[in-house]
Amino acid sequence: MHMFPTQLYIIRHAWAEECDLDQDDYDRRLTKKGRKRFEQFIRFMQGFGLEVDLIVTSPLVRTRETAEIMVDVLQTPRLEIHDALAPGSNWKEIAEWTADENVARVAWVGHAPCVGRLVAKAIGDGNASIRMQKGAIASICLDSGLSQPGELQWLVTAQVIEAAV
Repeated sequence: MHMFPTQLYIIRHAWAEECDLDQDDYDRRLTKKGRKRFEQFIRFMQGFGLEVDLIVTSPLVRTRETAEIMVDVLQTPRLEIHDALAPGSNWKEIAEWTADENVARVAWVGHAPCVGRLVAKAIGDGNASIRMQKGAIASICLDSGLSQPGELQWLVTAQVIEAAV
């Protein structure tokens, strides 16, 4: 039986090193503070029921590190790397690939501004302007899988949580 994802989380990578002319953008890592903030944020969100069966990430170092934090905190069984989530994200490619994975709850970890465009596509308005801060998570309910528009349930940033605590 083919099962479509019913819950999609789209995440912008956590806080990374600044661009450096001597370093390839591909290799930028999360800062120590960025790692800590994102881990605390994920632990907080876990308390509100954040669970995933599969995390798919861009191949760039900062997104892989962000995804690895989620795997560790949430005890997620699977982590996959997919080029369609690299800068210039390809909605059609990542949506089709994800639909074939037969998981109920999936998280995509990518880059701005692409993650905002992915959220817009997931809710059926590819022209919507959705800005996602570093470490932000959008939760989208997909009653009919990725082929039909989903419903944006929430979009939360670590800054909001930090301000509330």
